[in-house]
Amino acid sequence: MSKQTENNLRLTAFTWLTEQVRLHGPILSRQLLQQGFEFHGTRIPLVSPQGIFRPRQLERIPLTITTTPNSPYEDTKSDDGYILYKYRGTNRNHPDNVGLREAMKTEMPLIYFHGIAPGRYEAVWPVYIIGDDPQNLEFTVAVDTAESFAYDQIGAAGNQQIAEPALTLRRRYATTEVRHRLHQHRFRHIVLTAYREQCAICRLRHLPLIDAAHILADSDPEGEPIINNGIALCKIHHAAFDNNFLGVTPDYQVTVREDIRKEEDGPMLRHGLQEVHGSKLILPRQRRDWPDRGLLERKYEKFREAG
Repeated sequence: MSKQTENNLRLTAFTWLTEQVRLHGPILSRQLLQQGFEFHGTRIPLVSPQGIFRPRQLERIPLTITTTPNSPYEDTKSDDGYILYKYRGTNRNHPDNVGLREAMKTEMPLIYFHGIAPGRYEAVWPVYIIGDDPQNLEFTVAVDTAESFAYDQIGAAGNQQIAEPALTLRRRYATTEVRHRLHQHRFRHIVLTAYREQCAICRLRHLPLIDAAHILADSDPEGEPIINNGIALCKIHHAAFDNNFLGVTPDYQVTVREDIRKEEDGPMLRHGLQEVHGSKLILPRQRRDWPDRGLLERKYEKFREAG
């Protein structure tokens, strides 16, 4: 396969992913990714049992890298905010590792699939290999913007006209933004799954109206995107919780602010807020998924101060 044809295959993959995200949302199924897209009459899958995947139509450089949930190869963050992706195995000269090294040398864009849940992935592209650490058996991966290369100049030629400081700044910013988004999407999935996709206060089950609410905001040093810092709430109760119209005690009791309880308004205020005062939070089946009492105490203190 000629270099231009290889480039066209990558660009076709990017275009196909753009359409799938438009159709299905940001989280894609493994089945869909295994089916892949058609290129010159041939079906090209995007994932395989291995994390580093090169379809047979490509000669040396992989097309995708994948991290699965709870994998021993789960990615981590470098000191400067980039993604660290583990080698395949411990042999630095394994063909997959050599292929990623070649991607770094040629500045070839790849696709990164981040496992949100078993069989569910968020696709990020283009990503670039920008570092190689044989001692720790890992590559450094940077995310870039979709406009980061000319569609007729994929690879190193497309970046030669960009000053290095500007390129580094752009990629660092893009990587930080994507890492935050990936964590939040995973947070939403694990929280809504634990709460059986219903509001923990009113039992509303219409998924587009349910949020994964942080107990402590992610701007707080302890506001991590972990299940014990989350509660599934409908959009009304989420906003009321965030704005201290209602609070949740460390014993999981819902408390509505006294001034709100005394107001007179329509049925939303009466049924949506005033009547939930004194109710108990609907908790996940697994005790290990329950909200952390210490985090609830901190949040409830802010609620008391607001009242």
